[in-house]
Amino acid sequence: MQSKLSGLILLGAALALSPAVHAQDYPVKPIKIVVPNPPGGSNDLVGRLVAERLRNRWGQPVLVENRAGASGRIGAEFVAKSAPDGYTLLASAPASLVINKNLYAKLSYDADAFVPVSVITAGTGVLVLHASVAAASVQQLIEYARANPGKLTYASQGTGTIAHLAGALFDLTTGVKTVHVPYKGSAPAVADLVGGQVNMLFSELATALPHINAGRLRALGVGSARRHPLLPNVPSLSDAMPGFLFSYWTGMVAPAGTPPAIARRLSMEVADGLKEPEMLKRVRDASLEPVGSTPEETAAFFRSESERWGRVIRLTGIKEEK
Repeated sequence: MQSKLSGLILLGAALALSPAVHAQDYPVKPIKIVVPNPPGGSNDLVGRLVAERLRNRWGQPVLVENRAGASGRIGAEFVAKSAPDGYTLLASAPASLVINKNLYAKLSYDADAFVPVSVITAGTGVLVLHASVAAASVQQLIEYARANPGKLTYASQGTGTIAHLAGALFDLTTGVKTVHVPYKGSAPAVADLVGGQVNMLFSELATALPHINAGRLRALGVGSARRHPLLPNVPSLSDAMPGFLFSYWTGMVAPAGTPPAIARRLSMEVADGLKEPEMLKRVRDASLEPVGSTPEETAAFFRSESERWGRVIRLTGIKEEK
């Protein structure tokens, strides 16, 4: 009896220690980073930068797999159903992590169950207009929208994206009525904006900057609290609409049940990589800013973003795509 009890105690101790032991050994096989968007966007770029960093540091293959579609739900579901061992990760825009859970009545995954790893980067948002819109400032745009309810149209990459919700927040904040025109991705949305088929877009800076510099689009305001160094003559949107902020960020999470020690190790590698001159330059060359938050900071940020955009969804009555 005594020997059996001793054996159970030793087994329990071994099980209790196993996550730490696994974290120390991690990684011992290839890692997959799932990006729930098509290749070529900022999330894809950030995912590949992190993959390169981990591959160089750990000597294990780190692959990026694009599983795009359904506002990020396809890729997120795949990761949510993967083994919680740190070998399948999600590098995602806000939709998969904080927006879909507020927008869709039923999801095939639980966004709150993911283990937060890091907010890797953040990209400033910018409000851009087609040249045909007679507004040289945010205040003039608001006055035009009030005088012409339902006439202004704004593009987005799809229902529930940051561009969509920022447009809804614009209406909510100013009391105007604009018309949302959803597209399937950034490329067609920007193409139609440049072509004059829609009037405006709450864009990611990296996407809009070439068109701003070429004079094809007019920038009215940035989504950060202060002016952006790449657009020093463009004011913050919050100057005209206090508290109006929006950004495009990329967060990394792991499946529910992933040992905290593994999440922390991943987070530290991301943060350390973002301090290295080469990776930092590549991030900033893409008009992004490094973040590299801890798992605890990431969890708090996700909660804050979920509450903020969830409120916009509720108050404006935005409905899920059917």
